[in-house]
Amino acid sequence: MSEATLTVDLDAFAANVAAARSRVAPADVMLVVKDDAYAHGIPPVVTRAWEEGVRWFGAFDVPTGRAVREALGDEPRIFVWLAFGEDELRSVAELDLDLGVGDAALLEEIAAVGGRTRVHLKVDSGLHRNGVRPEEWPAFVERAAQLERVGAIEVVGVWSHIAEASDADDDAARAAFDLAVREAEEAGLRPTLRHLAASAASFARGEFRYDLCRIGAFCYGIRPAGGPSDAELGIRPIATLRAPVVAVDGDSVVIGVGSLDGLPSTLAGRFDVETPAGARRVTRIGGRRSSVESWPDAAPGQLVQVFGREAAASATDLAELIGTIGEEVALRMSPRVPREYRGS
Repeated sequence: MSEATLTVDLDAFAANVAAARSRVAPADVMLVVKDDAYAHGIPPVVTRAWEEGVRWFGAFDVPTGRAVREALGDEPRIFVWLAFGEDELRSVAELDLDLGVGDAALLEEIAAVGGRTRVHLKVDSGLHRNGVRPEEWPAFVERAAQLERVGAIEVVGVWSHIAEASDADDDAARAAFDLAVREAEEAGLRPTLRHLAASAASFARGEFRYDLCRIGAFCYGIRPAGGPSDAELGIRPIATLRAPVVAVDGDSVVIGVGSLDGLPSTLAGRFDVETPAGARRVTRIGGRRSSVESWPDAAPGQLVQVFGREAAASATDLAELIGTIGEEVALRMSPRVPREYRGS
């Protein structure tokens, strides 16, 4: 186990969820919980989200979907957009998950497995991450309609990702998405759920919200690098990485956290931590321990706030220093770092 601790404030999380739900209403929020709820821990996070009224969870893959189902039981709707092989497809049906489908071959595999799986058909609206190409979409939705008529699947949604590269690119993606929905309806499908936007577009542009907004980072208080501030978004970080002082060596204080815990070594000399005497610069990041500028009366056992909610810098602040995004810093946090939870 690490000497550091990641403390998660569930009340702050609930406030972020409330801000997201208010911002995108009347669309619903799908809370994205990929990568163990952005490394914050699935069971406590989804339990609190359910108590706050969230009914949709974006689980990315089948194992994550299973973890959410085990935590919350039968009622939540859980959307996964990655499934491999017959065993996982059978698990989708057994766990009563919704599945994103952006490939004609996968559609046939789902039908062959049986179970009348609920599917959300994905068009490639311009990100080119996956999804059915627009020129292949009419034949794809015709085939989906045939499979739905014989009871092999149930088409409940149409969805896509956008690149969020520019307003013009996003507008083009939205036009492609709207056309795809119309073509699905012309094929005889009646999808009741449309979802296109993730956190940034959901907050910034009302026309992208449709029926569901897939919001992950913002609910955890991770703002976009180079984008609006926490205050502008109405969110705040929910976790704080803390490390104990383990030794005092002259002008340096040694703290119990390092790169093996997930703290990027490239941050050495570039950011301050919050100590009992105020902000101090991190001078070295080792594998399991790091060094910080000393302060009067520094002593083993004192706690240092490394980054996050109660620290001098957030995950995104650190990310901007090394040319990446806040999610990358948050997701680096090792499972060996214990998580503790505060809040009702």
